[in-house]
Amino acid sequence: MNPVWLLMLGISIVGSNSLVLSPIASDVAMSLPRSSATDVMLASAVYGAATAISALILAPKADQIGLRRALFLALVGLCFAMAICASAPALWVLIAGQALAGLAAGLALPAIYGLAAEIAPTGRESETLGKVLTGWTLSLVAGVSISAVLTDFMHWRAVYMLLGTAALFLLIALKRNSTSEPRSVGNVTSPLKALRIEGLPPILFAVACYMAAFYGLYAYLGPHLTQGLGVATGIAGLAALSYGVGFGVVAPLDRLIDRHGAPKSAPVIFALLLCAYIGLSLLAPFGMALIAFCFAWGAANHLGLNILVGQLTALSPQQRATILGLYSAVTYAAMFVGTTVFKIVYELFGFSVIALLSAACIAPALFSAVRRQNHVSKADIHRNAKNG
Repeated sequence: MNPVWLLMLGISIVGSNSLVLSPIASDVAMSLPRSSATDVMLASAVYGAATAISALILAPKADQIGLRRALFLALVGLCFAMAICASAPALWVLIAGQALAGLAAGLALPAIYGLAAEIAPTGRESETLGKVLTGWTLSLVAGVSISAVLTDFMHWRAVYMLLGTAALFLLIALKRNSTSEPRSVGNVTSPLKALRIEGLPPILFAVACYMAAFYGLYAYLGPHLTQGLGVATGIAGLAALSYGVGFGVVAPLDRLIDRHGAPKSAPVIFALLLCAYIGLSLLAPFGMALIAFCFAWGAANHLGLNILVGQLTALSPQQRATILGLYSAVTYAAMFVGTTVFKIVYELFGFSVIALLSAACIAPALFSAVRRQNHVSKADIHRNAKNG
């Protein structure tokens, strides 16, 4: 089986687990003694914290044992975690299962992104990474939708049984595929030492801006549509579908990043993303138009994520897992800060203003991308003049 599709499946499994609990929280609470939907969401918070901790502590070790072996071990942990969640008799057991899932995810995501860069044909790194990133579309569109159906017609435990089965299938497929062969890379690099890598801090800063803008806005898109505009819950759910489809269908454009290079592409993509947030602000009063425009938002976000992850994987092939572990840690920190700060602004001023706040978050990343492009252009001119 094509290793790119296997890596895509890995992303979709991890992404689905991180997204499915919210829509089924009420059903989960009903079958667990002395728990409410808000209590159940504590498991999601623990998952995020465990992912960040794992990304900082466990992910760097993947550079030593090899990305393939790291992904294999992460999937083993994910299988056990899903089994624990599916059989949880009490809330604390579900929380423990999600903690283990977070530890596995913090190791799996850097390994998957690193392997995507490793197996990509020369000159087609962004295109290959873009295919792997569509796993997030599968988790958002298919994963969340299927979980709702399974919960309605079977039981919420079936959701975690399905995810565990998918993880086991992927584990077996990787074992049979050459992608699962272990490869020793080098010594473990601490995250603090990795921060000294030239070019890494500005990209991580852009990651923080990007993730705060996305998670801060996405968290309150649903409440704005249902509570603010009175849109039916079923219709409001189309916003996630619109976003997910936009995120997925734009993947063929990733080859343009390979053609023009990340330094030249980044300013254009971040400018498009900034405009997308401004568009969401302008369309805030119009429910169906806002849902439709989520397609453009998803498309711009896909290209932005490709640029960021692609630049990170290219910095130091020997320290990819450590670098991508820092990426995951920054992602979850930005998600926490973004949703917390945006909640205050949303309650005071509404959705239109937090969309502008997202645009403001992207502005520093755009400015940094422009500076980086100018720096690269000057370096090219100097190099050509020296060679000439």
